[in-house]
Amino acid sequence: MQNKYEALDKNDDNSDIKDLYKKIFPYLKPYLSRAILGFLCAIPIGAFEATVAMALKPYMDSVLVEKNLQISSYIPYLIIGFTLIQGLFIYLSGYLIAWAGSKTKVKLMQSLYNKLLNMESAFFDSKSSGLIISRFSIDASIATDKLLSQIKMLVTKSCSAFFLVCVLFYNSWQLCILAVGVLCFAIIPMSKVRKKISFISRKSVDVAARLNTYYNEAFGGNKIIKSYNLFKNREENFIKILNETFSLGMKQVQVSSLLTPFMYLIASLGIASVIGIGGHLILTKQISSGNFVSFIAALVLLYTPVKSFGNNYIDFKGSLLAMERVFKILDYTPSIKNKENPIEFGKFQNNIKFENVWFEYEHDIPILKNINLEVQQGETIAFVGNSGGGKSTIVNLLPRFYDIKEGKVTIDNIDIRDISLEDLRENISVVFQDNFLFEGTIKNNILIGSPNATEEELNNAVENAFLKDFIAGLDNGIETWIGERGVLLSGGQKQRIAIARAFLKNAPIVVLDEATSALDNKSELVVQKAIDALMQNRTVFVIAHRLSTIKNADRIAVINSGEIVEVGSHDNLMQIQEGFYQTLYNAQFKTREQAEV
Repeated sequence: MQNKYEALDKNDDNSDIKDLYKKIFPYLKPYLSRAILGFLCAIPIGAFEATVAMALKPYMDSVLVEKNLQISSYIPYLIIGFTLIQGLFIYLSGYLIAWAGSKTKVKLMQSLYNKLLNMESAFFDSKSSGLIISRFSIDASIATDKLLSQIKMLVTKSCSAFFLVCVLFYNSWQLCILAVGVLCFAIIPMSKVRKKISFISRKSVDVAARLNTYYNEAFGGNKIIKSYNLFKNREENFIKILNETFSLGMKQVQVSSLLTPFMYLIASLGIASVIGIGGHLILTKQISSGNFVSFIAALVLLYTPVKSFGNNYIDFKGSLLAMERVFKILDYTPSIKNKENPIEFGKFQNNIKFENVWFEYEHDIPILKNINLEVQQGETIAFVGNSGGGKSTIVNLLPRFYDIKEGKVTIDNIDIRDISLEDLRENISVVFQDNFLFEGTIKNNILIGSPNATEEELNNAVENAFLKDFIAGLDNGIETWIGERGVLLSGGQKQRIAIARAFLKNAPIVVLDEATSALDNKSELVVQKAIDALMQNRTVFVIAHRLSTIKNADRIAVINSGEIVEVGSHDNLMQIQEGFYQTLYNAQFKTREQAEV
């Protein structure tokens, strides 16, 4: 399964540039008019560079050679005037391109975020948070920030090159052929460094993702780091990644630094050749001094971009690689999705069946083996067994966090894969061991269960979750800000907010995945009362260590190594001498029962 997602992170060295631009065009299309206007403004920018070079010919011939001072009085003003106009076009072009590029980035990031929200759970299991940030945010910025600026640079430099070559040809067609011919040699090193640049860019992105992960872990795991004195360990590992970043950065500098002197050499060869042959052309009166000075000025302007071609190429290649990674993600179809024309499902009212269900996270390593189970509407069933046996996996299949390999899961005799994901999940509330709370207020987090709930419904959910007294003691009440992931709340308070959220959703099926196992005794008692209220008149799947919840369940399913080995009520299972449940009960629960008594 992991290999399937690794392909999303890899670049193909033979990626089709035209194909990438076709894919990004729909994101640019709404802002194309401004982008085109920006590109049009870039055309005269290049043309004005040629104008300055062209102005040197009459200045040299008329002023320095013929001593005609009349021309010298207006040429400087013309140059200043053209430069001011060029500056205006530079501003307009830069602003319009930046506006269109930023809007394209916003649209692209919106699509990526939507894709991220719809990725299957297995994707998140196989990726670090840093890599996800890098793929879904940073790559979009690199792709779009460089895309239009590179096109703008291409337009500007192409127009500049065209007009400068015209100036060269006007002044001397012989020297023009020589200068342009030498320039063609600049293409040679590109084929040599292309693969190196691709490799370095891929590695740099991976290392940047790991850096992001370390920052995220420093934030989310700050208490663990402090309690286990992990400062030195984390810092040493972080320094290793920083050193790797440094090494990759220096390799990139090496590549670009090798290109830059080569380009300087090409430029110097061109200028040296022109000077050598140009002197002969002047002496033989084939060109004037003005022609030669104008030619040299145009040639220097033409060669200047070539000198920095190495860095520009690396930026351009980095943009293409980022764009390729972005569209690999956008082109990817999540494995858990609605089938064509899914069944519109109303409210659950009959039964849930697991029929010959097999499941695996990794290929050929089964986690669940031939699971058969039927749960009736209104029934409470508890799953018990050793850790890693597959208890949580069974309940995770119900809302289709994962899809089974073989068999089927049905609700009211309909395969859940035939039901729309929205309808299916609307029928299920899940309370996890560690419930995620979003940054915002208590009210906002409860309203996730039903954003359009009335004030009365909200108050009932708060009361049923035993939150009323807690909220009443807060200065801002239900509008209290709880921080990112509810960092300002205790574990029990977080759980009760999650339970209030489930109450507000009012789904007929409730999944309790070890909802009290991480709490202390006092918090557990309060949360258990809220859970007991939530379970009323609902079909409940329970994974819990609390004895009363398991004992009072209608049935208990014992899971061992991915198989259901026993099913029955607490009393029935306890009658099976040396049975799995009796052994598990005596080993794990009896001591706790005695302590409670």
